[in-house]
Amino acid sequence: MSRLITTDVLVIGGGLAGERCAIEAAAAGHEVLILSLVPPRRSHSCAAQGGMQASLANCARAEGDNATVHFLDTVRGSDWGADQEVANIFADEAPVAVRELAHFGVPWSRMRAGKNHYFIKGEEVEIDESADNDGLVAQRDFGGTAKWRACYAAAGTGHAALYAVDSEVVRLGVTVRDRTEAVSLIHDGSRCLGAVARCLRTGKHFAVLAKATVIATGGYGRIYGQYTSNAVINEGTGTSIALDTGVVPLGNMEAVQFHPTTLMPSGILVTEGCRGDGGYLLDRNLERFMVELEPAKQELASRDVVSRHMAQVMRDGNGIDTPYGPHLWLDIRHIGEQHLRTKLLEVWDICRDFLGISPAEELIPVRPTQHYSMGGVRVNKDGEAYGLAGLYAVGEAACWDMHGFNRLGGNSLAETLVSGRIVGRRVAEQVAGMSLRADMGLGLDAVAAAEKRAADWLAREGNGRGVYEIRDALGEIMMHKVGIFRNGDELGQAVTEIRELLDDCERAVLRCKDPGMNPELSFALRLKGMLRLAMTVATGAL
Repeated sequence: MSRLITTDVLVIGGGLAGERCAIEAAAAGHEVLILSLVPPRRSHSCAAQGGMQASLANCARAEGDNATVHFLDTVRGSDWGADQEVANIFADEAPVAVRELAHFGVPWSRMRAGKNHYFIKGEEVEIDESADNDGLVAQRDFGGTAKWRACYAAAGTGHAALYAVDSEVVRLGVTVRDRTEAVSLIHDGSRCLGAVARCLRTGKHFAVLAKATVIATGGYGRIYGQYTSNAVINEGTGTSIALDTGVVPLGNMEAVQFHPTTLMPSGILVTEGCRGDGGYLLDRNLERFMVELEPAKQELASRDVVSRHMAQVMRDGNGIDTPYGPHLWLDIRHIGEQHLRTKLLEVWDICRDFLGISPAEELIPVRPTQHYSMGGVRVNKDGEAYGLAGLYAVGEAACWDMHGFNRLGGNSLAETLVSGRIVGRRVAEQVAGMSLRADMGLGLDAVAAAEKRAADWLAREGNGRGVYEIRDALGEIMMHKVGIFRNGDELGQAVTEIRELLDDCERAVLRCKDPGMNPELSFALRLKGMLRLAMTVATGAL
């Protein structure tokens, strides 16, 4: 393997946002290289279930919807913290993204004219859909919205979208290096020149010099350990290497969303579509507590509101105790097996495969866990990072500031496609006619520094803590002191304890000394970055 390669556009991350950005740049005729920890179709985007928000007004309950209504819902749902210019751009572009995905091959669920049955606030309701809506992209209700706006492909929207977008990447001939991680950015203090990458199969490092570098590595949910719905690869690697430059600012790092319904104890997401289609939340006495606590929206209040109420119900002793901690019940039995096996098939499969139950007959154990990171690399409306020219960020890795301090369900999936298209277009414009600054000396120096970091880890001796022990300790601190409920005393304790973990990290030792395919070494190289990200979350909240 060459120690130094060049390309026009380097995209770090192979999920929906990164691949959509790559499509735009490649379609403009630029050479694009994607680095991905996993094969792109296994990226965390695949786990998105419920849908993506777009003001198509395709059903009776969506009549009167438009980009302005979507914009207002987004700003209100952000706790008034969203960049309103960005939110307006997003709301305008979201319908285009849905239609584009249909063009790429996404099999959207479709409306049926005539009488349709739904559960609204616990009551079965019959709605007559007009013939004009027949065959249009179906839309369902999600929390915090004025209209039914979430477009979906059964309960596997992210899966369908990612496969379709990845097929377009393949069609355009974009080069993808999977099982490869970017471990640092190459820069001269004012401009990003690319990144140092490490092959997870061999442990070999190499430099990628590029005219433009895009960070699209997703969120940092794994700093919450087991208390997250995120995949094991969501460790904030892209955000971390941006922070390591010392010149690229992060934004809104304390803004972390908790999803009300994740499977107990695995943390696997149970889509908001279950509640959108009429599901109930029940306490240990099998009573619906959201009817009294949020009479207007009930189970479809915004995610932060529902999560707080659920956590308080469990604190008050009305949860169901287990060896893994307390949980509550999600009841979708009344929705019926036919509906579950068609519109919520992925939920059916998850319950069967991970719990051995039928959700048409049994209650689903759920609890709130960390779900989404509103913070990330601070960017402008075109996705350009501050501090380093030539650096961009997109998707959950970026603080595009569309979500503010909270976000609406379905807005993040739409954001990946909308922002990916916008940022890809900007990147294509910027690199057109630009000469590559192939600073081989700077690139090779950065490779040597990365190799030394790996060698230093392998050379450590002693009886320091293990890296996974430190990770687990971090997760407990973050969930219990920087979680759903926060106060000054506990946040101060969290900052102190994370500092202690940073000290422990400097003395940690590895059990496996293999420099090649060594998952423990790969994680160790990320650990300090995860701890530093956790510190930004805790100090930002303090």
